[in-house]
Amino acid sequence: MNAAQGDNPEYTVPDGILGLKGPVERPEPGTLALRGDLAHIALAGKHLAAHYVIPHIRHIGSEGAEVMLNTRDDSPIVTRFEPGTRIEVLDVAGEWIWGCLGPEGPSGYMKASCLAE
Repeated sequence: MNAAQGDNPEYTVPDGILGLKGPVERPEPGTLALRGDLAHIALAGKHLAAHYVIPHIRHIGSEGAEVMLNTRDDSPIVTRFEPGTRIEVLDVAGEWIWGCLGPEGPSGYMKASCLAE
């Protein structure tokens, strides 16, 4: 899948040196697609992260998905994505993915098995 096929939104990748000019409020967990180690590419220049990721577009499968704050089965639930929801996957680790609806969120962890084939 690529942007030319219409499956991936195009995000502007900033040119030049990135830097923040002063303090930035840390968003509430589960909102912006931002973690300490990575962030959605659309947030580059606005929020500091070690890595910026261009998302992979996927869809939620027929069971829907509970979006959680961390990778534990008893984690607090941020929201629920209904079957067929288009999401942006930013990270995959074992049986968990971290994704969002877009750079502004909501974001969180979901079981990889929740994705449509």
